[in-house]
Amino acid sequence: MSATGPSGGEGADRQAGRLQALFEGHRLTPTQRRIAHSMVRRASDVPFLSSVELAELAGVSQPSVTRFAVALGFDGYPALRRHLREVAPAEPVADTGSRNEYQQAVAAEIENLRHLAEVLADPGPLREAGGLLAGSRPLPVLGLRAAAAQAHGFAYFAAKVHPDVRLLGEGGTMLRDRVDAAVRAGATALLCFALPRHPREVVDALTHAKEAGLTVVTVADSAFAPVAKVSDLLLPAAVGTGLAFDTACAPMLLGRVLLEAMCDDLPDAQARLEEFDAGAVARGLFVD
Repeated sequence: MSATGPSGGEGADRQAGRLQALFEGHRLTPTQRRIAHSMVRRASDVPFLSSVELAELAGVSQPSVTRFAVALGFDGYPALRRHLREVAPAEPVADTGSRNEYQQAVAAEIENLRHLAEVLADPGPLREAGGLLAGSRPLPVLGLRAAAAQAHGFAYFAAKVHPDVRLLGEGGTMLRDRVDAAVRAGATALLCFALPRHPREVVDALTHAKEAGLTVVTVADSAFAPVAKVSDLLLPAAVGTGLAFDTACAPMLLGRVLLEAMCDDLPDAQARLEEFDAGAVARGLFVD
């Protein structure tokens, strides 16, 4: 996704919102969710893409794009594209041919952060999530494979203010046992970071967590991620796909914002931070 000026960014956000609304209420296959996610990420360009171009963008076959359009209730992809042009006419984003691939990757992340800022204009879901996490004793935090770093970072800082944070950073046969142990200890909610490619065991773990009575809060790359169906509250933040490996600046920042919202519901958060700082000074933990 290319960076645009203020008006271009706002237009892309509006178009992305229209696309999200168009997809809601439809049972999409994993391949169709991938197409939908790609369309949201390139919202300004989509009305001008051919079915072949959209297929290449999403990494699927051209017939998959046709089936996707039919699943949304259109006769085919041309009818879907015509609908998008009629309800939300837009101009293609500015050409980025003068930028190298590294600059384009950074620009795409800037656009992801801009979109996240627009989403957070409604802080209601974030505050609800913060309250759920603050009230869970203990608080299990799950993140596997690509999402392990996000979960580890959140758990590291959350432990400074929350009395009992349990990082679930490894999969395998013990994962379900650790979820059960958290439930027995009194946990009421679980926070999950889920990024592509989505491990099957994360979906299985969240399914088990819900069956065990936990409220699942998930930070994911898209509202159409496979974990959406097993999450009670999903907070989306797009990943960058311009490099060989995805970049996750927006999910990381959303995790920190969620941590702030959790602190707002922990009355002793500030006291715990001051206690930690005093202990760190006394022990000479840091050199700065």
